[in-house]
Amino acid sequence: MTPVLPFFVYGTLRPGEPNHDRYLRGRIHTEEPGRLTGALLYDGPGYPYAVDAPAGVVHGELVTALPHAYAQLLTELDRLEEYGAGDPNSLYDRVKREVERADGGTVRAWVYVAAPRVAARLRAGGTLIPGGDWHTQSPRSPR
Repeated sequence: MTPVLPFFVYGTLRPGEPNHDRYLRGRIHTEEPGRLTGALLYDGPGYPYAVDAPAGVVHGELVTALPHAYAQLLTELDRLEEYGAGDPNSLYDRVKREVERADGGTVRAWVYVAAPRVAARLRAGGTLIPGGDWHTQSPRSPR
């Protein structure tokens, strides 16, 4: 059974970005700043990828879904992120990670990180996003 966890979003699902209203409006209970350590952020074609890296940090938001909206939201986010459990063609993997809240506490959350084949390609020649915050970069086109 899939645990009910908040989501850590760091790209097009953040407030002010194109997919925030499309997927999250009316479905979230809380939203707060968060920080994921142990990952670097790479630029993608209109959206970023978090890639596991010991010394990295990614800035984003912790989003807690309304209970009645959770199952459908999880399904839709998996589709958006092109994630399929065990699918070698997935762009992202959905993983459980500890995310730091603004108050210094931590919470376990779902994070979509680059799938292994995508992560290898990015490590070999991708463009790092300085400071790990895609939101502060210039506007990009939605996927």
